[in-house]
Amino acid sequence: MTNDYYKTVKTYYDEDADDFDKRYWQNPVLQTIRQSFREEVKKHPFKNMLEIGYGTGLDMVHFAVTHPEVTVYGIDISGEMHRIATNRAKKKELERVVAVEGSVEDLERLFPGKRFDIIYVFFGALNTVSNLDETARVLKKILNKDGIMVLTFVNKYYILGMLIECIKLRFSNAFARLRPVWGGYSPVKYLPSRCYSPKEIINTFSGLDLQKKQGYSILHPAWYYHGLNRRLGRFRKWLWKADILLNNTFLWKFGEYTLFVFKMR
Repeated sequence: MTNDYYKTVKTYYDEDADDFDKRYWQNPVLQTIRQSFREEVKKHPFKNMLEIGYGTGLDMVHFAVTHPEVTVYGIDISGEMHRIATNRAKKKELERVVAVEGSVEDLERLFPGKRFDIIYVFFGALNTVSNLDETARVLKKILNKDGIMVLTFVNKYYILGMLIECIKLRFSNAFARLRPVWGGYSPVKYLPSRCYSPKEIINTFSGLDLQKKQGYSILHPAWYYHGLNRRLGRFRKWLWKADILLNNTFLWKFGEYTLFVFKMR
């Protein structure tokens, strides 16, 4: 975790850490999506698990509570996120939460010889790795036989978002995800990252069996369209249900997030 790229990513999340939970708990769309991610993880058996990009530790603590017999490991690049996450686990006296600071490339050094039954990534932490091919190699190496990965990504082709931004005449925003480097969600802070198409992700994780693929916010506006989601009110639940149906079509590829479940052969 020494190169300039990761230093920039680390600084971004260090500065973002203190307000992260407050913004999250004010956003019902994010809460609904997170719970859906969690329920996907819970469908699979595991004795230990690893989270990439644990943030403030919401999910590590959640799984440590719902699965008290399981050891929950996690890695995050941000020192401030690590501080908040470890404090959260300590307050709940969760001894089976093992959170470390580092990048994906550090995993074999920080957890020598460790193999995991399930590896999960929520809300696109892998969009900020320096090399997705190298990351896939590392994750495959530390996944147990018959292990599962539940990976979510910020999607390159978020069609509804492109349309909304074009209607607002914000053409630069509309096509920002298509650039080689995406600047992240914040309009005032720059996060060097990359958005991937479903095809790119499936090709990168070739060698694993693709068990499931799913799109989020296909018709339902993304979590950051706060005003639009407020105006939609109860109608949002019907858009959520419509997205579930659309996942049976090719349109799953055009959600704001994509989810993939891979299994070790």
